[in-house]
Amino acid sequence: MSKKRTVHIISHTHWDREWYLPYEKHHVRLVKLMDTLLDKLDQDPNYRSFYLDGQTIILEDYLQVRPDQKDRLAKHIRDGRILIGPWYILQDAFLTSGEANVRNMQIGHQDALRYGPVSKVGYFPDTFGLVGQTPQLMRQSGINNAIFGRGVKPTGFNNTVSDGDYESSFSELQWEGPDGSKVLGILFANWYSNGNEVPANPEEAKEYWTRKLADAEKYASTGELLFMNGCDHQPIQLDLPEAIRTARELYPDTAFVHSNFIDYLNAVDRAIDRELSSVRGELRSQRTDGWSTLVNTASARVYLKQMNQLGQVMLEKVAEPLASMAHLVGVGEAYPHHLFTYAWKTLMQNHPHDSICGCSVDEVHREMVTRFDKSRHVTETIIDDTKQFLADAVDTSSFAQRGSEALPVVVFNTTGWERTGVVTIELDAARLYFRDGYTLEEASQRMRELDITGRVLVDEQGTVVPYSVEDLGLQFGYDLPDDKFRQPYMCRKVILTFEASQVPALGLKTYAWVRSDAKSVVNEASLVKGERTIENDGLKIELADDGSFTLMDKKSGRTYRDLGVYENTGDIGNEYMYKQPDGEIPLTTKGLPAQINVLVDTPYRAAIEVIHEWAIPASADEKLDEEQRECIYFPNRKAQRSSIMVPLRIRTVISLNKSGKGVQIEASFNNQAKDHRIRALFPTDLAANVHHVDSMFEIPVRDNEPAPEWENPSNTQHQQAFVDVSEAGVAGLTAANLGLNEYEILRDGRNTIAVTLLRSVGELGDWGLFPTPEAQCLGEHTVRMELIPHNGDGLKSGAYAEAYQFQVPWTLCQTGVHAGSMKSTFAPYAFQSAELAFSSMKLHEGTGNLMLRWFNMSSEASMLNLACHLPYDDAFKSSILEERGARVERNSEGQLSLSVGPCEIVTIGITS
Repeated sequence: MSKKRTVHIISHTHWDREWYLPYEKHHVRLVKLMDTLLDKLDQDPNYRSFYLDGQTIILEDYLQVRPDQKDRLAKHIRDGRILIGPWYILQDAFLTSGEANVRNMQIGHQDALRYGPVSKVGYFPDTFGLVGQTPQLMRQSGINNAIFGRGVKPTGFNNTVSDGDYESSFSELQWEGPDGSKVLGILFANWYSNGNEVPANPEEAKEYWTRKLADAEKYASTGELLFMNGCDHQPIQLDLPEAIRTARELYPDTAFVHSNFIDYLNAVDRAIDRELSSVRGELRSQRTDGWSTLVNTASARVYLKQMNQLGQVMLEKVAEPLASMAHLVGVGEAYPHHLFTYAWKTLMQNHPHDSICGCSVDEVHREMVTRFDKSRHVTETIIDDTKQFLADAVDTSSFAQRGSEALPVVVFNTTGWERTGVVTIELDAARLYFRDGYTLEEASQRMRELDITGRVLVDEQGTVVPYSVEDLGLQFGYDLPDDKFRQPYMCRKVILTFEASQVPALGLKTYAWVRSDAKSVVNEASLVKGERTIENDGLKIELADDGSFTLMDKKSGRTYRDLGVYENTGDIGNEYMYKQPDGEIPLTTKGLPAQINVLVDTPYRAAIEVIHEWAIPASADEKLDEEQRECIYFPNRKAQRSSIMVPLRIRTVISLNKSGKGVQIEASFNNQAKDHRIRALFPTDLAANVHHVDSMFEIPVRDNEPAPEWENPSNTQHQQAFVDVSEAGVAGLTAANLGLNEYEILRDGRNTIAVTLLRSVGELGDWGLFPTPEAQCLGEHTVRMELIPHNGDGLKSGAYAEAYQFQVPWTLCQTGVHAGSMKSTFAPYAFQSAELAFSSMKLHEGTGNLMLRWFNMSSEASMLNLACHLPYDDAFKSSILEERGARVERNSEGQLSLSVGPCEIVTIGITS
């Protein structure tokens, strides 16, 4: 360590918008804090600067109540005394999508630049671990550092530091992402409050700094020592300049500076004179005892995770691609930047770690549900408008030969791969508008009498497609034209279900419901092969008496047995962490007789219904309440489960599509029990020591066995879209999910994938007793999964692509018979790569450039060849901030061609 010692005191407050208090109660405290800060900055030039927690939403929240303070606030930001950005909010890392993190950085920069400079600080003070691609995301944002509090070394109850063998020798380290991007990592080894409430009294200050300096020097690799003057919702320390003067008098050989992150980071960079530890990939606190990783926030209040998954995918994988396509093909069709920003901001307000993690008081999560709904309603409106615009621009004139009653349907595939699958649309067989003079009685009678028989579904070539129709009968509806008053009507509505085949990536394909003719004959074989067997060309599923099933992959020849058993255990932990009662034997549905019935039997889809009538303990016993009131640390609790039983009826639908690559599972149940966990078990019986899992812009490899330091019997982990267990060159099983972010690879000799469906607990946890009865999640729940077997290579086999497509709903739209600017099967771009996963298609707000993003799922280099089917002027490589970079050239075939590095996140901008 260098002889020079500098103490960098950075004033801040870590601002959880909502946590142990509802949002508005924290909001009131924020307004008071900001008023005090502005007064202090006005009055005292020796109070040099304040770091505003890395999130620009604080500015919005403050000015919502104090708009009169905007000029005053902006002045101190321009003067560099209030440092803002780079984020919009401080998000959780593992429970928010890659694109949500990109929008977070983009919007944070946009909002910050309206006031002054953006703080280029990779700030993650209390994030519950960090994903492996963080260094690359920082580098692409012009940030060369990451400052964080969790993931590398252990912190215990109330953030106390534990000694032991750490992954890093110092609080400074080199952190490398899977693509090779490197940043300087700064670990809050003594937490982000280690310089809190500095005494100005000399006697108190001497005792304070003797202890604090020793704590900092214990971990620091240089004499540049970081002290964070603040904590969660911490008020401003008004006498800090006096406290610093006292410290200087006590320690004349030490420089005490009221500093900021940029000055501190520059000083550390200059002072480093030794090799730092290099940490690569994810930071998940794996070199700990496992009791304080906070990983089980992935299963706290699962309903929030499900709403978030839907909200994210509808924005980034449906609305943005459709709106982009509408702008590209439509003259003057505006891309609704303002609505997207509003929808994203509203969604991201649910992304802070105490929010999306489900680890706050009940009032917080009630408000989150409203925000999810608000964001989704805006998104759905964008989708409805753009899909209708696009459908009306499709040339459907070829269906005119099928008669005046032909009803075209446009199917949109907004994923990055060609797609085949079963789709459903509510279709108006006919409408009668009241504006045309019909009375309610006349319109209703005519619609009831409408003949909807004698129809078939055909594709653009006139080929008859198997389908089913459900008559919904008479329905009321209305249009909301842009230039007229609302237009009510009566209609006859039906539901059409069919398999859409080979719809191009980011494209569309058109079908029509028409009157049949003599040639309209369809003879398709059933997928139901017995009362308990369904089968397509690639897969065979057989159910056992207890409702578990066997899955045979005909291509690999592998058979997976005992799939779909449900497990139930007690949980005497909290919203942060799961704790099974000591000595408890899990309950399962193995051997429990189930009711089994064929539910769907069509040429394109088969489904079997399984019903379990189960009984589980009603709750934990009375001791849990006693232990919670005494704030006993959850690993030390001795409570058991109640002897009182309550019913748990689980209805499972196991379905297989004609061209399906996996078996889809939907389970519904009404939870009436407390203090417990429900999981679905999928034994793989594959020989593997590691597994793959979907994370942010990456498919990292994780060990099945935890580190030697791990003591927690549970080894649950985070996932996003899927988890995969593979035996190289033999077989593999990918388990995809919708908003089920927690899994475990069981150490049971079978490498069983266990997916958490529900976790019910009754307290927040952490630093005191905060009852959360709504975290018991009583009531109705529905979960969806897909099991995708493959040949042992989930990437090249297409299993991962299938899992990503499972996340994205199909989009369908009814239109009329008309000419149009787009062919009946159309995609503006074409690209193929086994390694690259499509991530985003959107327009840049400032330039209007189309921005397309992919990430390389592989640790090997790949090529992106992009064929453009619409005219354009130029193309360039960009970063996640979507700034213009090097020009992208065409290859010999006229395609845009770009080399993509291992695990690289690549963005292309297209000008037209």
